[in-house]
Amino acid sequence: MKSFYFQEEHQLFRETLRDFFKKEVLPYAPEWEANRQVPKSIWEKMGEQGYLGICHEEKYGGLGLDFWYSVVFLEELARTNGGFSSNVSVHMFMATNHIAKAGSEELKAKYLPDALAGRKVAALAVSEPGAGSDVSAIRTYARREGDDFIVNGQKLWITNGTYCDFYCTAVKTERGISLLVIDGDAPGVSRNKLNKMGLHSSDTAEVFFDNVRVPVSNIVGEEGKGFYYIMDSFQLERLVIGISSIGANEVALEQTLDYMNHRETFGRKINQYQVLRHNIAQLASEIEQNKQFVYHTCWLHTQGEYIVKEASMIKLLSSELNKKVIDECLQMFGGMGYIEDTPICAAYRDVRVGTIAGGTSQIMREIIAKLVIDGVKFNKAYKAEDAENQAVTKIAKEIVLSLSERFRPEKAADYQTIVHYDISGNNGGKFTIKIENGQVEVKEGWDGKPKVTVEVADKIYEALETGQMNPQMAFMNGEIKVSDIGEMMNFTKVFKKLN
Repeated sequence: MKSFYFQEEHQLFRETLRDFFKKEVLPYAPEWEANRQVPKSIWEKMGEQGYLGICHEEKYGGLGLDFWYSVVFLEELARTNGGFSSNVSVHMFMATNHIAKAGSEELKAKYLPDALAGRKVAALAVSEPGAGSDVSAIRTYARREGDDFIVNGQKLWITNGTYCDFYCTAVKTERGISLLVIDGDAPGVSRNKLNKMGLHSSDTAEVFFDNVRVPVSNIVGEEGKGFYYIMDSFQLERLVIGISSIGANEVALEQTLDYMNHRETFGRKINQYQVLRHNIAQLASEIEQNKQFVYHTCWLHTQGEYIVKEASMIKLLSSELNKKVIDECLQMFGGMGYIEDTPICAAYRDVRVGTIAGGTSQIMREIIAKLVIDGVKFNKAYKAEDAENQAVTKIAKEIVLSLSERFRPEKAADYQTIVHYDISGNNGGKFTIKIENGQVEVKEGWDGKPKVTVEVADKIYEALETGQMNPQMAFMNGEIKVSDIGEMMNFTKVFKKLN
């Protein structure tokens, strides 16, 4: 079928990937479920095929493919096994994603090649016993001591946590929440495997850090910016969950239709009973509706949109639909659906966590309510109307043009970039900032292909630059949209602050 989103090469990739999973994953999934762990060997096989690096740069061993390859990958991955899908998704799109987007060149070179080759497995360690959706409540602390951080604390519900080789870890430092890469075999790291209701093949752990010494060079991006990075990645994490629901729903429906075509009662196949046919028709319609919403949001993501509202809606609707689909499909199997050897039975156990992990359905509804009802006015230091009413010493246009005076060439070195500002309002406009060969050019209008784009209202931008509004809160609330957070962090380092 023709698609607005996928080209022929994407479909060929899907066929090759599905064959790989059919040969290397599906036959062994029951064994992995029984052992409650995926063997390290499958990671290396995936690395050899380049699958773990489809969304990463070639210089670190990735393939640098467009996002639609990731969409295909996640859909096909979700058709294999719930636990295995969870392991790989966290490794590729969460743990290593932070390093790839915000890490230094040294940090990327240290961890990404092995991770993309499958020689090392990554985990994202954010949640704690008292801090799930509320990231700001974490208590794990990293104290600076010379060229090292000394880390103490506890993490909980960490996917890949028992046998991973390194953790991308949220810690509190003197400057705020930061992300720190901690090696799994570092002295002072201990792990306790958790016995879960579902996702049995997914390794999930409680992790303890007892005076763990970590090099300062293992910090991801800027110290104190970890909360900023995590909030940004929440949107991708929730989009990943939505994409994965497509594959999980479709394979469950396929298995159910196959069973219904063979199972007979009272002399006829059960797919001929109107009540069951109409149930299937409803499920198929909702699955297709969900898929198209997910695809549209993926498209917005590829266009650089900051998809807070859409990703939150997808997380809510996709996880709730996934739970509904698996439940109703199991009902079609009758007693067979209650037998452990039936794939739908494992799917029923696995799907329950969907409305909890990555932000509960209740949290999603509250986020959406704040976005829709309150106009994105949650958890912020200053309300938009307060920013507009406060006196500022310079208007937005003057602030952007002053970047040429605030440029610090000694900080630029070999740094090159093009940034586009799109500032709405009477005091705004479109601006291009180009840095090359230790020099900066600031001019009105857009010129060249940008590495990062910034969208913001003039009054909000003025309040941010003059210190009257918290930039982290403005970013979370969608009042400033930045297409590439890591690149923007590098950009701001080469300018003095506004006096």
